[in-house]
Amino acid sequence: MTSDLERALYTYIRMAGLPEPDTEVSLIPGRRFRYDMVWPNHKLAVEIQGGIWQKGGHSTGAGISRDTEKLNLATLQGYRVLQVTGDQIKTGQALLWIRKALQMSEAPVE
Repeated sequence: MTSDLERALYTYIRMAGLPEPDTEVSLIPGRRFRYDMVWPNHKLAVEIQGGIWQKGGHSTGAGISRDTEKLNLATLQGYRVLQVTGDQIKTGQALLWIRKALQMSEAPVE
């Protein structure tokens, strides 16, 4: 884990008793993309969008294009990808979404 937001979310996940994710995972063969948190058995990935109010690599045209490619490639591998912000981590909304997504993948299919 490389950022304060990643460490915070990981701590909240542990405190909530949810399954612990793998971190900094490469899902796409032949690509350097790494996903912040992944639950392989649930086919769930979480990407934390930090620094969204700052001018940086993710807020440029090239950065947005790269991020959408990364999201789409994971989706094509059968993963659901949740994108969360620092504010959503701090309010607990991100944890609620993760809990719901983990529950959805455990639900029996009819």
